[in-house]
Amino acid sequence: MLARQRQEVILDEVRRTGAVQVGDLVQRLGVSDMTIRRDLDVLARRGLVEKVYGGATSMIGRSTDEPGFEAKSVRQLAEKEAIARLAAAQVRPGTAIGLSAGTTTWTLARHLDDVADLTVVTNSVRVADALQQRGRTDRTVVLTGGVRTPSDALVGPVAVQSLRSLHLDLVFLGVHGMAPRAGFTTPNLNESETNRALAEAAGRLVVVADSSKWSTVGISTIVDFDEVDLLISDEGLPADARQVLAEHVELLLADQQDADQQDAVED
Repeated sequence: MLARQRQEVILDEVRRTGAVQVGDLVQRLGVSDMTIRRDLDVLARRGLVEKVYGGATSMIGRSTDEPGFEAKSVRQLAEKEAIARLAAAQVRPGTAIGLSAGTTTWTLARHLDDVADLTVVTNSVRVADALQQRGRTDRTVVLTGGVRTPSDALVGPVAVQSLRSLHLDLVFLGVHGMAPRAGFTTPNLNESETNRALAEAAGRLVVVADSSKWSTVGISTIVDFDEVDLLISDEGLPADARQVLAEHVELLLADQQDADQQDAVED
């Protein structure tokens, strides 16, 4: 297969699924790891894909662009792990918490093993599965109904109605972007309404968002900066962003190196 043909196959796969991984392409196309990486370099230079660790994802730019779960799950992996560890430390045994849909909240769900007697409400099938797969018997997982979005969130009137009667101690909200004036945003109008209902159920509202979300604006605001009690991000957050955010919300920055060291200890 010629290079151009390979690149067309890769681009078709990115457009179809939102993301590709180098290892999968090596097996599918029968070429070396380096060959695939060169193909991805070519596509990235042409502005057709965005290179990420271990592969590539579709380009994102418009306020209504919504990548799928798989596309987002390969971005900022180390940052999300560090944020999830710090977020999990905020959760106390015997409380009721909410987790919105998203890859950062999904990562957080997998770090809640040491918290006993939890009730968790979520509008994400992925998050619910992650919680139930941990094998805890002292945990109640409540999954809202709703219409499924590309990011695997359950949204719409059914989800909103199920959330409006709830009172949660702590809610963790994943977002598509954060920016001055726009606040914390999403590219999906229905998801915005559902996340707003989840936020309104919170006794304490925590946004979990890696530093790449800064200056990204989705079409709809979920909550303004002033409506959030705590933002957990990472050390990559620019200085100007820290200054702006600190005027409105408590800010915790996760250290990626600490998370890497913890992973090494656990291994």
